[in-house]
Amino acid sequence: MTIQKIVGNNLKYYRFRSGLSQEKYYEQFDLNYKYLASVERGEVNVSIEFLDKLAKLLKIDIREFFNPDETRYIAKKRIDEKGKEDWIHN
Repeated sequence: MTIQKIVGNNLKYYRFRSGLSQEKYYEQFDLNYKYLASVERGEVNVSIEFLDKLAKLLKIDIREFFNPDETRYIAKKRIDEKGKEDWIHN
């Protein structure tokens, strides 16, 4: 797994813990939620300064972004074509 994916998964985990959608959470802090969604998916590189800002907003230590703990992946519920529930992890 790339460092971008690890950072993105941890960002998603801490944002999800807040109980808010991406749009609602990041709008509170005047951040572009579409850009943050690409960060959460591990698609872009971000600066240390940007991660520091996010860590302060999320009230976590910046080191938490680099923790490769796979239990922090957010499971999404999906219904397959046969109507059977399935869980996928991002």
